[in-house]
Amino acid sequence: MQAVKNIIFDLGGIFLALNYQRTKDLFIEFGVTDFDDLFTQHHANDLFEKLETGNMSPEQFYDAFRAETKTNLTNEEIKTAWNAMLISFPKERIDWLRKIKDKYNIYLFSNTNKIHYDAFMDLYKRDLGVNDFNQLFIKAYYSHEMRLRKPYPESFMHIIDNHQLDISETLFIDDTIKNIEAANALGLQTIHLIAPQTLLDLNL
Repeated sequence: MQAVKNIIFDLGGIFLALNYQRTKDLFIEFGVTDFDDLFTQHHANDLFEKLETGNMSPEQFYDAFRAETKTNLTNEEIKTAWNAMLISFPKERIDWLRKIKDKYNIYLFSNTNKIHYDAFMDLYKRDLGVNDFNQLFIKAYYSHEMRLRKPYPESFMHIIDNHQLDISETLFIDDTIKNIEAANALGLQTIHLIAPQTLLDLNL
């Protein structure tokens, strides 16, 4: 393994604790019994892909979600259920990041959307008491702002090219295997972080 100079981190499951079951359960409670057909950690249908690539506004998403699920849920009900998976930023993970951030060139790359972004930024302020999350990275990349998402190769290359990174010296850390496989195919070093393992278990 070549020496690592750059690290690209995923967000959910890495710094941000998630529980997908909470979102599924709340949607079921609201009458959406087939939510797994629409979205899981490993799969997103076209509706969610458009939201995550910024090709659909939250308001358009709410309307399209009602049409897709044949429900009359309010915007607030959809937002509440959709955000239910977002749990917390464990402080020890952010402390760990602060300790290693001067040792590597560090970046964030998250498949996310405007609804989740606003919610997890509020969570970060709640949990850490500050608003400096994006400043912890040389640059934080979010799919809805990039209009590109993992695992598509062009999304990784956008970051590589923007910062003229040497792929062989770049490590990508994610909790979703298809994203890891895509990064491997491009030549990045990778770590598939699988719960209950956390960043604190890594020797970096």
